[in-house]
Amino acid sequence: MSSAAAAVPQPGRTKSFLRLVMIEHSVFALPFAYIAALTAMFQFDRNIHWGRLLLVTLAMVGLRTFAMACNRIIDREIDARNPRTENRELVTGAVSVRSAWTGALIAVVVFLGAAAALNPLCLALAPIAVIPMVVYPYGKRFTNFPHVILGLAQAMGPVGAWIAITGAWSWDSVILGLAVGVWIGGFDLIFACQDVQADRAHGVMSVPARFGVPAALYGARAAHVVATVLLVWYALATEAGGFFWTGLLIVAAAFLYEHTIVKPHDLSRLNRAFFTVNGFIGIALFGCALLDLLVRGLTV
Repeated sequence: MSSAAAAVPQPGRTKSFLRLVMIEHSVFALPFAYIAALTAMFQFDRNIHWGRLLLVTLAMVGLRTFAMACNRIIDREIDARNPRTENRELVTGAVSVRSAWTGALIAVVVFLGAAAALNPLCLALAPIAVIPMVVYPYGKRFTNFPHVILGLAQAMGPVGAWIAITGAWSWDSVILGLAVGVWIGGFDLIFACQDVQADRAHGVMSVPARFGVPAALYGARAAHVVATVLLVWYALATEAGGFFWTGLLIVAAAFLYEHTIVKPHDLSRLNRAFFTVNGFIGIALFGCALLDLLVRGLTV
């Protein structure tokens, strides 16, 4: 096979690459980008602009795919030493490093292309959005708080989605972005608890590894309280209606449930808290926000 052919992912490689970047986990970030974009459309002219919404989707998925690919590439040696991650595609060879970089390059080109198609401000700010995506995987090598970097990276989604629609800065979107960042940083604290032993053995830095699992779980609870407060602030700032407030009650209940099933001495249901509950939070709030905007006059 020629080197050029090897650089282009084949069907089997594409499937493995999508597993590598866990494409289905876009459900965590996309709903909040949609909330920001649709709220901006509502405030602008009360019409859904499907073309712009498609470009927002391409930008979000492209940037997230790039971030996950970089994370896996940079962390492949750490992953090989951790029993939980030793079967990841770059460790087993199901995806080569070269193919992973090819996929990452394609993803970032999609992101930049979508940003360019949206408006000049999106394109100008796009490189800034890329930076924390690359810094995050290195974070666990120099700080006990890499979760903060992840939160910052995720906070940019709603801000970028709002700018994509309006071409202008919005502090309302910053409030929503901070809520998302603190929320995701909080559940990353929970997720990192399962790797404490491996992280300590190999010098990987995190809050659970440095301060212990109980401290990390308390930190996650505090983060989710702050995220709830920020979502309430966002609802007030955008004059949200009853359906959005119902969504916030659902989110608060989901947070409470999440923290009742994960305990310092029992992490057996951690994956349920991480994948099921957090996926539900994004979808539930988006559904309520969309219904609220439609009731208030957003036109499909």
